[in-house]
This record gives sequence, structure tokens and C-alpha cells, in this order.
Amino acid sequence: MRRLVVGILLAGVMTMPAFAALKQGEKAPAFTAKASLAGKEIQFSLADALKKGPVVVYFYPSAFTGGCNIEAHTFAENKDKFDAAGATIIGVSQDSIERLNAFSADPQYCAGKVAVASDSDGAIARSYDLKASEAKPGIKDTRGVEIDHAFTERTTFIVKPDGTIASVLSTNDDKISPAQHVEKALSVVQQLASQKQP
Repeated sequence: MRRLVVGILLAGVMTMPAFAALKQGEKAPAFTAKASLAGKEIQFSLADALKKGPVVVYFYPSAFTGGCNIEAHTFAENKDKFDAAGATIIGVSQDSIERLNAFSADPQYCAGKVAVASDSDGAIARSYDLKASEAKPGIKDTRGVEIDHAFTERTTFIVKPDGTIASVLSTNDDKISPAQHVEKALSVVQQLASQKQP
């Protein structure tokens, strides 16, 4: 009887769907969220942003942590190039809007150039089939402030104006650094822009 129960449990675990980020060619789930730009709260709508051109939706674990600081800074440094390609950038994490107000304004990170959205309950990440892991108790950010939210896996989606995903960049799959997420995302949006040229 015990073997039967264990067998049934194992079969159930093996048939559970594995989490895997949405793939190229799939429809990107639309979302609206509280976001921060240059320290001020705004409302971000993916649908509205897509009316202007492609959107780089980059999920990251937490503001004020090593790789996320580098990624935000690299996006900010390259913002003019994304603008030239007609692309909007939005960062998404489970940080509170208060943390994001500080992060978005900080000249070392978003530098007032890149908007970051609060996905405090993880609903946006889940809609993109991304995993989140709980922060260990007592873990602190680079400022020494305790982090009290889950970490979404670092994954970047480049979404075309028609709402389909042009490219997915995942640190887990591709072994690419946070800065390389930015470089590769820029390459994709520049390619999309060149395809629009006559």
C-alpha cells in the first residue's frame, strides 16, 4: 500500500507542468502596474507603450542588489540608443513602489531614465511563466536595507508592437550577464527598427 501511495505521488509530481518562461512568438500578457520614473510614481501600461513601438520588459530580482544595479545602470547608459530604435524599457520586480522610487531616481542605477514597475504580488511574473524565490530572512541590499520580497528570475522579453515576443533572454538558459541582457536587447530592437526601414 505504501509503495502504491509513493508511486501515485511521484507520478503526480512528474506530470506537474514545469515553469518555463514564455517563448519567442507567443503573445506577451498585457499588464498595467504602478511604476516609478525619476523618483515619481507613474502608471505603466504595456498596451499603451506598444502603440509607440517595441517594449523591452526586463524582470529582475531586486533593486539595490549587485547584478540588478549593473543592469539598470547599463539600460540607463544606453537609453538614447533604445529611443533611437523606437523602443520603451520597463523593469519589473517585486520591490515596493517606495523602493523603486529611490532606485529609479538614483544616478548610479536608473538615473531617472528608466522606468521600473512594482509587481509586489508576483502576478505579472507569473503571467510570463517566471519563477520567484523567497528572500532569505535578514538578507540586505547594497544600502544595508533588509529585502522583504521574493526575487523574480532575471529574464528579458522584447515585445513587438503587435504584442508577440520577438526574443527572450534568460540568465538561466543562456548564461548571460545582466549587462549582456541590455546589449542583446538593444541588438534585437535595432534589428526590429531596421526591418521597418523601406
